[in-house]
Amino acid sequence: MNKSNYDFDFLVIGGGSGGVRAARIASQLGAKVAIVEEYRYGGTCVIRGCVPKKLMVYASHFSHSFEDAKGYGWSFGDSSFSWETLIKGKNLEISRLSEIYEKNLLAANVSIFKGRASLIDEHQVHIDGAEPRKIAAKYILIATGGTPRLPKIPGIEYGISSNEVFNLTQQPQHIVIVGAGYIALEFAGIFNGLGTKVTVIHRGREVLSDGFDESIRKHIRQEMTLKGIEFFLESHLEQIVENTTKTFNVKFKDQRHPTENVDQVMFATGRIPNTQHLNLESVGVLLDSDGSISVDSYGKTSVGSIYAVGDVSSAVTLTPVAIREGNAVAQTLFGNEPKKVDLSQVASAVFTQPPIGTVGLTEGQALDKYKTIDIYEAHFKPLKHALSGRNEKVFMKLIVDSESQKVLGAHMIGDEAPEIIQAIAVALKMGATKNDFDDTIAVHPTVAEEFVTMKTPVRKTR
Repeated sequence: MNKSNYDFDFLVIGGGSGGVRAARIASQLGAKVAIVEEYRYGGTCVIRGCVPKKLMVYASHFSHSFEDAKGYGWSFGDSSFSWETLIKGKNLEISRLSEIYEKNLLAANVSIFKGRASLIDEHQVHIDGAEPRKIAAKYILIATGGTPRLPKIPGIEYGISSNEVFNLTQQPQHIVIVGAGYIALEFAGIFNGLGTKVTVIHRGREVLSDGFDESIRKHIRQEMTLKGIEFFLESHLEQIVENTTKTFNVKFKDQRHPTENVDQVMFATGRIPNTQHLNLESVGVLLDSDGSISVDSYGKTSVGSIYAVGDVSSAVTLTPVAIREGNAVAQTLFGNEPKKVDLSQVASAVFTQPPIGTVGLTEGQALDKYKTIDIYEAHFKPLKHALSGRNEKVFMKLIVDSESQKVLGAHMIGDEAPEIIQAIAVALKMGATKNDFDDTIAVHPTVAEEFVTMKTPVRKTR
């Protein structure tokens, strides 16, 4: 196709964080840009992920705060919680943010199309919407994100995923959450804090994935159990049966843990790349074994004119990574500045209760790469709970290369862990050593000071 036949220089499929960033940057660099989205702008993070989830986490904290306040002399009358008020407020905020995303695209002179896009060839896309059309572009970016993966079991139609959970019209009295990854644990904390009975079912031996440090996995399960969340590990869900009362019975393969009269069953059993309707294979776009789009270090697929960013292709499925990747593709194509995204030392947070912050290598990963490592750990009740009466413990861990003394990983569970780990990530990115941590004067009294006051390793591991 000749350049004169292109409708746009750059066509983005998907209006999430990565796609929107790529479209705006490309337009600012002088490209003629269009973007296609079939739902609302903002993607998983804004519409049905990070943002609404964090709002619900905030809501669930208040029940704990009310309890803790009594130890500090506060007393309250009767309190009550309105699920309807929370969901209404959440919906208003999400609508506001989505509108801002769309306004920012228009302000950047990006043409907006609504509908579902599929590839015709390496330069053409068909949009199936209210006004079906074909669009040709010199470059195409796929940024369609991920979608929940559901098991194929009898009664799966009675369950919901992490998409639908945000739009429940009523708060369940008892919810079963299938899976124990970070999404499952975050919602377990949310519902528990709001007063719902929570049962977590997981086929593995421990919560969270192997990508998390083993100490973190064990500690967070213990803390959540203390809050009244029930865990059934190494358990396989076999069937969901609807009762005449519109509740559900959950059955297991091994007949253990009969769970009856459940209001809601939520599946948080992982996510898969959202590529099912893109017609990728007929165009020659190769997929990896996990179904994600195979890309090089610049985001280019096996077809030279087609790129991909974010959860649909990245090895690290986090919103800030998608944003950075979208920016890099735009700079590479239209900024005369080929850019790669460094995915080492990517910090992450899990908004469990208490929350998790982590950056760098786990103990197991470090042992695979280094001959000997030093492990520093702190495990203590924070000052906040000296009067609250809550038996919640902070856990902190540093992993250090014994030879160079370079800090390889930092992991934490406790209030403000996500905020603290962001600053720690800067230090690790700069190659900080344990001596750098030791030479830093503590801020007292804080929880974070423990990262610079742990002087003696609890063990040296080969």
